[in-house]
Amino acid sequence: MSRMPGDAENAHSSSVDSCPSLRDVHSINPAQLMARIESYEGREKKGISDVRRTFCLFVTFDLLFITLLWIIELNVKGGIETTLEKEVLQYDYSSSYFDIFLLAVFRFKVLILAYAMCRLRHWWAIAFTTAVTSAFLLAKVIISQLFSQGAFGYVLPIISFILAWIETWFLDFKVLPQEAEEENRFLIAQDASERAALLHPGVLSDGQFYSPPESVAGS
Repeated sequence: MSRMPGDAENAHSSSVDSCPSLRDVHSINPAQLMARIESYEGREKKGISDVRRTFCLFVTFDLLFITLLWIIELNVKGGIETTLEKEVLQYDYSSSYFDIFLLAVFRFKVLILAYAMCRLRHWWAIAFTTAVTSAFLLAKVIISQLFSQGAFGYVLPIISFILAWIETWFLDFKVLPQEAEEENRFLIAQDASERAALLHPGVLSDGQFYSPPESVAGS
């Protein structure tokens, strides 16, 4: 008989411990979960994500910036028409900057095609463009005579090299991880909404509540 109060106390404590789990289950808000799912689906319908759009803008900036520097270099050397004919029609690997401009065009086309049009979720395209850019620039700096042509012999190769590696860093450490995290959140919210739908089958409408008819007096 002396063990009954202890058993009752244990049963009460176990019921108290189970209350937080019940509160956690009932604290699920299906409307909030559905709002998150709809917002994610809205972003998917809108097109590419914001961070991927920023990456594509930076790739475009890479092309425009290298083009601007190349045009400035053409003007510095004595006029666009004369220098353009010399660097393009009479192309010389050891003294021309035209190939650095073509390298920027190459990066732009490959990266926009892969990550904007095809929406690739892998790093192989950016790894390919960065490897080609790095190998070509290193070979050009070692073999060519760019350093004897003034400041642009340093500026164009170095900036092109830096921009290519910034694009690699941004995609690998920002775009792909953030998109993977958003997708995981969407899957978790979708799974939680399905569980909440099972726990909360629906709110009863007003038509389901009624009063019983009045009984006949004296019955």
